[in-house]
Amino acid sequence: MSITVKEEDGFRYIEEGEGDVLLLLHGLFGALSNWTEVTETYKSKYRVVIPLLPIYELPILTTGVTTLARYILKFVRYKKLSNINLIGNSLGGHVALIFTLSNPEYVKTLVLTGSSGLYENSFGGTFPRRESYDFIKEKVAFTFHDPAMATKELVDEVFETVNDRNRVIRILAMAKSAIRHNMAKDLSKITIPVCLIWGRNDNVTPPHVAEEFHQLLPNSELNWIDNCGHAPMMEQPKEFIKYLTVFLDRVLLK
Repeated sequence: MSITVKEEDGFRYIEEGEGDVLLLLHGLFGALSNWTEVTETYKSKYRVVIPLLPIYELPILTTGVTTLARYILKFVRYKKLSNINLIGNSLGGHVALIFTLSNPEYVKTLVLTGSSGLYENSFGGTFPRRESYDFIKEKVAFTFHDPAMATKELVDEVFETVNDRNRVIRILAMAKSAIRHNMAKDLSKITIPVCLIWGRNDNVTPPHVAEEFHQLLPNSELNWIDNCGHAPMMEQPKEFIKYLTVFLDRVLLK
């Protein structure tokens, strides 16, 4: 798929198709391309919108998950979006939760996959050997069930990022913000339909995290994907899309 990134009023984003809105949020090391197969599948039926989260552009003192949620609010207002089906992976799921709690009038459904917000076992906190390419390769592979998903292109991108001082400072600040901002006390307030799609082999937000989300979110369903790590929409896109389609068809056709 050829992805066209639009740039308007300080926002960078992808927008494809027409209809009900699917707003997709990527993770801390994620990118717009993480959602390629999801976009390709749904753009004929939905308005698929993917903003690039400005993780590396935020002032260091305000770098955090709540700042990203406020950024999404500005973007939603700019694009005049409503009745949003909000889908977030990893840090993007965390931002989606905060946004939904703060701005419930905009969100119709919520989909979380490998979301932070309760617990995360990732890079966050330190990069003790960020100059080591092999160390970074090992960490990227940790994200997936199949180590082959850690392609040279992906490892090169992460290696470059964590060896950029300005970027790594913001990554560490964002990771610490996510750890501090635990959502457990607030999840019961989210009463809209929530679909949890989780890799059974997720090392970053392990299966017990999905089960806790399911327990704390009163109107949630939990779907498992076998042989899958932290980014189901990348590693097992067909299974991810299968569960997402069933959920959207059920809740939107009511």
